Amino acid sequence: MKTLKKIATIIAVVTVLLSCTNKPKTKEESMHLDRNKTAKDILGNPEYLAISYGGYRKNTRDIQPTVLELKEDLKILNAMGIKILRTYNVQLKHASNVLKAISELKKENEQFEMYVMLGAWIDCLNAWTELEPDHNVESPLNAAEIDRAVALAKQYPDIVKIIAVGNEAMVRWATSYYVQPEVILKWVNHLQNLKKAGKLPKDLWITSSDDFASWGGGDPSYRTPDLEKIIEAVDYISMHTYPMHNTHYNPEFWGVLGEESHLSKEEQIEAAMKRSKEFAVKQYDSVCNYLKDLGVNKPVHIGETGWATLSNGHYGTNGSKATDEYKEALYYNHMRAWTKENKISCFYFEAFDEPWKDAHNKKGSENHFGLFTVEGEAKYALWDLVDAGLFKGLNRGGHPITKTYNGNKDELMNTVDIPHLKEDIVLNY
Repeated sequence: MKTLKKIATIIAVVTVLLSCTNKPKTKEESMHLDRNKTAKDILGNPEYLAISYGGYRKNTRDIQPTVLELKEDLKILNAMGIKILRTYNVQLKHASNVLKAISELKKENEQFEMYVMLGAWIDCLNAWTELEPDHNVESPLNAAEIDRAVALAKQYPDIVKIIAVGNEAMVRWATSYYVQPEVILKWVNHLQNLKKAGKLPKDLWITSSDDFASWGGGDPSYRTPDLEKIIEAVDYISMHTYPMHNTHYNPEFWGVLGEESHLSKEEQIEAAMKRSKEFAVKQYDSVCNYLKDLGVNKPVHIGETGWATLSNGHYGTNGSKATDEYKEALYYNHMRAWTKENKISCFYFEAFDEPWKDAHNKKGSENHFGLFTVEGEAKYALWDLVDAGLFKGLNRGGHPITKTYNGNKDELMNTVDIPHLKEDIVLNY
């Protein structure tokens, strides 16, 4: 009898233990366990906003942002709903420190969630030197760059979800460094083979991030057999589109139409910016259509698009009159709305202004693509988020997150130019 009672007790204890093991997980437990998403899960997911990020605060990359500074930035971006960052190279400490910063933030707060599209920079021989670039031979430094990207993907498999081989590395206007498509193909295949061999996570996605033309969406001369092989080899297409640059180089969509000249200043600008967005959509569609012609069915996401807020060159008051915070905000909102609706990831360029990009010209457009200034002021596109209190308690370099122009829209609009009449652009550009 005692034995039977003992057995019954053991069965009861085991039953309780099993019921505890199989009980439904709490919401908090489920959220925690659901943190390790794959690229397939996050790309095209409207809940996972993406952005291009460089944390450089000085006019030289010799001064690397610290991990603490990067964590400041990541908290700001997290507050505005950003969950995927794009970085550009791994030869400098920036990308590895971004990964370290994210890892630390995840340990400090279980609810913190952020992933990375890790860029591996690809160059041709003699790029960025006094010697003539040889676009038919790749730089001997590329192999080490790929190795570093592989090492970081292994070290941070919970964060690195994508490796991009090269940035605008095939487009011919990148005269300082572009390579032939066979170089990109070589390294994409190398990474895919590492995945097959179990030396990289099987759900890590590989791509190259390049101009829409490099993906066959423009000049037919880019549509080569090697490009077709790259398209077959990558997991998805990461394409760039920049209507802002085209306000100077190809202003087919830009300017005020004759029938719009009676409209208010804001209405004229809004019409021009709507056409800018439509121009970006047209370039996106051109890449998708090329893939359809090839019989390829793969996701196409936007690896870069953006709008600068200042230029003393081609795009400013003495040029196409394209750059200011009002136009940036309109373009940003248009692109976010369109890509969300169509489940396209958009790595908007970019999070913060980076003064190193045109270090000898403070008013150069490349320094001013950020949604935030270097000091952490939110540009017009994000004023509503400041009003909503999303950045309360956050700062950048000791500066709380406030609005540019002290939040005075009239003051902002005084800096905004109406684009030229379309008929004048045709004559002058």
